[in-house]
Parts: sequence; structure tokens; C-alpha cells
Amino acid sequence: MRPPPKSEPASQPLSLEGFIEPDDQGLSLDDLGQAYAALLSQGADPYPQPFAEPSPAQQSEMSALDEPLPVVEGQDDAACEITPKSILESMLFVGHPTGQPLASERIAALMRGVRAQEIDDLVRELNSEFAADGCPYTIASVDVGYQLVLKPEFAGLRDAFYGRVREAKLNQAAIDVLAIVAYQQPITQVEIERLRDKPTGAILSQLVRRDLLVLQRPAEKQAKPVYRTTERFLDLFDLDELADLPRSQEMGREVGLEAD
Repeated sequence: MRPPPKSEPASQPLSLEGFIEPDDQGLSLDDLGQAYAALLSQGADPYPQPFAEPSPAQQSEMSALDEPLPVVEGQDDAACEITPKSILESMLFVGHPTGQPLASERIAALMRGVRAQEIDDLVRELNSEFAADGCPYTIASVDVGYQLVLKPEFAGLRDAFYGRVREAKLNQAAIDVLAIVAYQQPITQVEIERLRDKPTGAILSQLVRRDLLVLQRPAEKQAKPVYRTTERFLDLFDLDELADLPRSQEMGREVGLEAD
């Protein structure tokens, strides 16, 4: 006689919680400063490097990145009409790569024949259309720019979709690496590993993925890539510039910092 089949375990509801990137709100300036002071107290040489101005080739490459992309031509009669207002709506929909507000001057610079003062009028027109259509989003004025944001009454839906964002602290090794870059940028991976006397590749990748560090590759072929902190790093620690990083006597000596 065959044994009765085993009952299958009840299926668990799907959740997005496992896909949420842990936040870094647990970090503090004290942790960062103490980590760097501890490294210096061990007798490590911080190998300071002065900030180098971009070369003419780098400046030319940066200018080329600011040029607007050409509009793809087509014969689709049903395509959206290309107007300053539709272009503005598209820009706000895509948003800044780092989540920063888009300033009127920056938006106008990417449009031919549109002044920065006209962007404010276009924003008002779009918001009126959004309200008339009952859209769940609106264009908000944030700092010195604009962002397309979800209306407050839909915040509950957003939270239900993403789930609760979990707060998590970086481990001590990541804090040490972040402190070294913060106080000694620009700095190469080799110099970081020389200070820690440990491999740092995986930790650096983690910090870059969290948008706390950025890897810059110089135009010169012989120059090695260097790491710098990002705007998100400043925002996270509520800093206006790198010179606002805490200093203490335990650091042993003054370290020169150059802001980006």
C-alpha cells in the first residue's frame, strides 16, 4: 500500500522586500571620522594627492556629453508632437541620473530657442493639464529645480509596491574604505589597499553600487582610475562640501581636501 502523498507547503506570497536596496541612513559622520582617525593612529601614510584640473581633452569630452542628442526622424503620424512642453515633460519623466532636480537653466540649454524664464510657464501649463486629467503625479519645485513626483495621496500605494525600506549600516570594513576615499580623494585602489593592507575590490564595488563612490577613468592611458565621493555621499552626511568633514587631533595632522 502506497503511503499517502505528502502535503505541499503553502505557497508564500511574493514580495519585493528582498529586492529593495538597503538604505545607508545608519551611517554617521562620527563613524567616518573615527574610522579615518583610527587608520592614521596605526601609522599608515595617507598618501595625499592634490586635485588635478581636467585636461583640455577631458574638458572637450565633458562638453561633448552636454550636447543634446539628435531626435530620431520617422514617419509615424501617431507620434507625439515635439514641442518645448513635450520635451520638458520627457526630461522630467526620465529625470536626472542621480535623482537631482532639473534646473530651468539646464533644461532650457537643451532646447533650441527656449529661455530659462519660459520653463516656469511650461511647468504651470503641464501641471494644469495633469490636474485636469486626474494624473497621480505633478511637477514639484525642489531646491533650484523641478522634479516629477507622485502626489501625497498616492504615497501609500508607492509604499505598498516597494515595501518597507530596510535601514542597514555598512560594516566596519566598508566604513574604513569610505573614510579613506573621503579624506584622501582622488585615490587609486592600490593606494587604498596599501593603507588597509587588505584587498578592497569587493568593498569598492559595493560603495560604487550604492552611489557613495564613483570611479573616474582619466583620459591619459597611463593614468590609473581614481575613486571619489559622490553628491549622494554629501547628502547622506548633510555636508555642503568636503571641507566640512570632521577633523580631530587624533588624525595626527591636517589633511588637505579639494572639493569637486
